[in-house]
Amino acid sequence: MSAPKANVLLVGGGAVGAIAALNIEAGGLGAVTAVLRSNYPAVSQSGYNIESIDHGKLPSWKPTKVVNSVPAASESEPYDYVVCVTKNCPDIKPTLVDLITPAVTKGHTVIVLIQNGLNIERPLFEAFPENICLSGVSMIDSHEEEPGHILHEEADLLHLGAFRNPNLSAEKEKEAALAFIKIYSAAGKTKCPYNEDVPFARWRKLVFNSCLNPICAITGLDDARIRLAGAVEGLVKPACEEIIKVAKAKGIELPEGIADTMINLDPMDLYLKPSMQCDAEKGNYIEFENLVGEPLRDAEKIGVSTPILKVVYELCKAMQWKTMEAKGLVKVPPKRIL
Repeated sequence: MSAPKANVLLVGGGAVGAIAALNIEAGGLGAVTAVLRSNYPAVSQSGYNIESIDHGKLPSWKPTKVVNSVPAASESEPYDYVVCVTKNCPDIKPTLVDLITPAVTKGHTVIVLIQNGLNIERPLFEAFPENICLSGVSMIDSHEEEPGHILHEEADLLHLGAFRNPNLSAEKEKEAALAFIKIYSAAGKTKCPYNEDVPFARWRKLVFNSCLNPICAITGLDDARIRLAGAVEGLVKPACEEIIKVAKAKGIELPEGIADTMINLDPMDLYLKPSMQCDAEKGNYIEFENLVGEPLRDAEKIGVSTPILKVVYELCKAMQWKTMEAKGLVKVPPKRIL
């Protein structure tokens, strides 16, 4: 008799989340309940239409369950994993902790954060001190061109490790990470290496996500046009160097030439829009606090000057306020009629 499948709740079934759910289901070791929002009507009715470099064409594919809100865990079937693939906007309610609390079983559920940014584990450690929290740093090119239509163009690579919680056993955290890697990569369609050094992986990706990502959103220029416009040497690269400098001050040595590597990650002729630019153009909130705000606050704590990051952060904060106003979360005084 085969072992029961892991009971997985996936929160965030967009372009990256859909491929994560597909990887888990394809290996046969996990059954996914996917929590969807804007694409729920399309996916619940017709499934996903996926065109994937890893999995091929999958019309009308669905995970085990599709729901439109986070269900409460039952005592008889607690969730073994809560996998979070949503954009992380701690400045917008409900927070991630608010969202997943009903589904987390104390001391049992492993929380997997396939999310960008720095210090994202801290609110989870505080809210769920007895639950292991894993770090997923995803390198993937996947887009939801319209609700439920996923175009996955670059092979999935997920660096998976454990956020080190001093209240828990490091050995148990590693075991949990390796167990999830087995589930995620069982189909042989993806690469999911174990990542021993979680801070290194996160600071490395920040060289892109704290700099090119928000600057493209602010200027409205994709990652090719920002290079063609001549904004790399005077703006993007100096911002990258600030991130590298902060990382070094915290004892994290990033590879030589990492700024150029990240800036030129995508071929020019693809004219790709980074995630924050896509969100801004759709009128969605941008996840700038953990991408720009946290590195900036770390820099301030250790006395490292980051003037470009400071300007980028303030501009992102203003953009977020504009979106909040458009969505009715803030009100301005009425315009005076002359």
